[in-house]
Amino acid sequence: MILVVSIFLAMLLIGAPVAFAVGGAGFVGALMASPAALATSVQQMLHQVDSFVLLSFPLFILAGALMETGGIARRLVDLAIALVGWVRGGLGMAVVVAEYVFSGISGSTVADVSAVASTTIPSMVRAGYSREQAVAIVSSASAMGILVPPCILMIVIGSIASLSVAALFAAGFIPAVVISLALMGHIWMMAGRAGIAVSPRPNFREIGAAFARALIPLGMPAIIFGGILGGITTPTEASVIAVLYAAIVGLFVYREIRWSDLPEILIQSCVVTGSVGLLLAAAGLISWFLTVQQLPAMLIGVMTLVPGSSIVFLIATAVVFIIFGAVVEGLPAVVILLPSLLPVAIQLGIDPIHYSIVIVAAVGIGLFLPPVGVGLFIASGIAEISIDRASRAMLPFIAVMCVGLAVVIAAPWFTLVLPRLFKLL
Repeated sequence: MILVVSIFLAMLLIGAPVAFAVGGAGFVGALMASPAALATSVQQMLHQVDSFVLLSFPLFILAGALMETGGIARRLVDLAIALVGWVRGGLGMAVVVAEYVFSGISGSTVADVSAVASTTIPSMVRAGYSREQAVAIVSSASAMGILVPPCILMIVIGSIASLSVAALFAAGFIPAVVISLALMGHIWMMAGRAGIAVSPRPNFREIGAAFARALIPLGMPAIIFGGILGGITTPTEASVIAVLYAAIVGLFVYREIRWSDLPEILIQSCVVTGSVGLLLAAAGLISWFLTVQQLPAMLIGVMTLVPGSSIVFLIATAVVFIIFGAVVEGLPAVVILLPSLLPVAIQLGIDPIHYSIVIVAAVGIGLFLPPVGVGLFIASGIAEISIDRASRAMLPFIAVMCVGLAVVIAAPWFTLVLPRLFKLL
């Protein structure tokens, strides 16, 4: 096991792509643990991606790309500003509200931060926020948004852990609200200290106009989640609806997607799908090796000796996935570690849905963890500031999100109330 980990770290240090580092280390593990290493490797990699649920993965990526281009994000931001923009720090709070709604449409954190950052950062700078503060607000809102379904990471977790994707989707809503409220409270205090002017309060006509402009984008989550939670559609079928809805809105309603844009959108979606699929397959090989080496049994033996072990295990899991989410991104970390960690969590009496949501929240924080989180690099690039400047502004937001995650860890009710209400557990 030490040799496999060493090879993985060595390949990362020399700059190898994460998928190749994971696959190379996994093949070495197969050489050690199987008499037919090549056959075992191919079999395990194919088994990892052979899932009906994963069919929704490329479709939600395509839907997110269409929405990012089709003007949906801008209209949702305008509605959020009309609702909360007049409060102290309201423009920053509007970013959090808009991200909550937009993430519930796109399903992709990269699409979220790209679309929302390009739409809101210039407005926040004009309103008196520094570029560093604007990047931190957008980044933290996007980190929270990973909890709002449809979430690609939840689809992967449901596939590899044999959990209900609909239950995972329902479980993410309230924890996202908990972290959102923590972020909005911090923005309120930050705006007061910075002396940022309060925008005029809109009248009912202005609010109604903003709502009317956002009515079509708001229809998508209503259709998707109404279908999934109502038992009418599966997540895979809902992803098809999302693509059709986004294409129709972007091409025929708002007409902000040109027909000439479609080949580039499709190519980029295929590239993302292919790279993530390769990563999933390679990570499945490592996961198989860890299981063969009886890592779950070893972890259970250790954790049962620790007082208050369920809370300790949840906190330790959150820390691990925050770090992995920053260093190698969350998807390979989940595929490699979850099959070994989930049996330990169940043995300790932790609900697997609650455990999965804690992992998703931790990965979201890790994606924007200074100075290596890939999401923070995207937001900094859009704002045209260095990662060092963005990192200093981001640290207080990371602390606030960790407090929100601690509340979710300590109170499983926030995670489980909606799945139980919709009879998904």
